[in-house]
Amino acid sequence: MTRAEKPLTHVVAAAVTDLAGRVLIAQRPPGKHLAGRWEFPGGKLETGEDRRAGLARELREELGITLSASPRPLIRVRHRYDYGEVLIDMWMVRGYSGEPKGLEGQALRWCTREELETVELLPADGPIVAALRLPESLTQPATRDYVLGRSAEPNGGGRLRGVWCLGLADAMAASDAGANFLVLRNKLPPAEIISICKMVPVPVYVPGLGLPEAWELGATGVVEIGG
Repeated sequence: MTRAEKPLTHVVAAAVTDLAGRVLIAQRPPGKHLAGRWEFPGGKLETGEDRRAGLARELREELGITLSASPRPLIRVRHRYDYGEVLIDMWMVRGYSGEPKGLEGQALRWCTREELETVELLPADGPIVAALRLPESLTQPATRDYVLGRSAEPNGGGRLRGVWCLGLADAMAASDAGANFLVLRNKLPPAEIISICKMVPVPVYVPGLGLPEAWELGATGVVEIGG
């Protein structure tokens, strides 16, 4: 089988956080690909399984926790390993019951956002660590972590680059140009928001909605500033 013919593995994973804002990571056990490296908890979706249902199942089986609130969509990452390509649907999980335990024998570790920058994570996890710097609600056009503008041109200081978009064509173009996140300028129909969030691999922010509604459509958050 050639590289191009290798199947896509669809994975759901979570940044499970505690009350202090630390993020949980798990160490890959001996015998697994890239054993000893750290990763975000999760696993493969079953055939035909809903992404949220799959995430809840994986966290229950792997950590023994039960989701008690809607998870926040964060980012979708594609990465090619020697054995094939992986698509990671990444979520933020704050509302859950139970104390996380390594039910599959894996070591667990709580890390601050700064510590995550130094841990030996899987190669696919770099964009996820960067996306964790983004807030749920955008209330400013620029902070020390990001800058929002009309193009994806690089900025100084290593800040994440956000781009205003009118619709799907704008969003795909900005994503292809290297934008780290996208912000919709106008309120769009739910079906169009869902389509944009499925088609682009970076976080999407929407106006005119509450957070639970935005998350249900696949957006990572809401924007509260004018474009």
